[in-house]
Amino acid sequence: MLLRSTALAQVLPELTDRDIERARQQHRMPTDAELARVPVPSTPRIDALPQPTTKAPVDLEALAKGFDTQADKPILGATSGPSLLVFVSLAMPEATITRLLDQAARARATLVLRGLVNGSLRDTVERMQRLIGNRQVDVQIDPQAYDRFSIVRTPSFVLVRDGAASQPCAAGMCIASDQFVLAAGDVSLDYALRFFERSAPGMARDASSYLQRMKGPSR
Repeated sequence: MLLRSTALAQVLPELTDRDIERARQQHRMPTDAELARVPVPSTPRIDALPQPTTKAPVDLEALAKGFDTQADKPILGATSGPSLLVFVSLAMPEATITRLLDQAARARATLVLRGLVNGSLRDTVERMQRLIGNRQVDVQIDPQAYDRFSIVRTPSFVLVRDGAASQPCAAGMCIASDQFVLAAGDVSLDYALRFFERSAPGMARDASSYLQRMKGPSR
């Protein structure tokens, strides 16, 4: 190793102070005065950029006729009288959704969706209209309601006490935990209401009222 290192030193050229100074001048940092003379690029004009071709807007009002959304509804559970909410997902089996739609129409309960199908109002409306058919049932799209009532699975059933007051919370306006009862699982609406009758005596009267509605004809 010593012999190899010595031979290599004999091949390398000898660097002088003049060589070092010349290299420093060639690769030096620019001065403040030089940087100040460099022109600053102007802000691009957005209006000068090519604009995409605009297609005719979709008439969502006509498309959504007969389909209620959260925009024109009061806060869920914050109305006078008891409220019965059925939280569903369109990823659920269609037979389950159809059964719950029929029961919700009879009980005059509200079905609640977390969001839109494929992020599209058109797809959501078309899917719900096909499922609803001739039934008269309220459907709302309200992702905050899932946080408001701590919904973690579908279907879930929420019965809100008559006269329940809302209060500020992270989801906007919430209902106090002692003002509603919750049941979750792949069960029927009448099963959930009978469960409320047994397990929550303070809500038994409201649950019974909805059960009586279900015995009558659908709307």
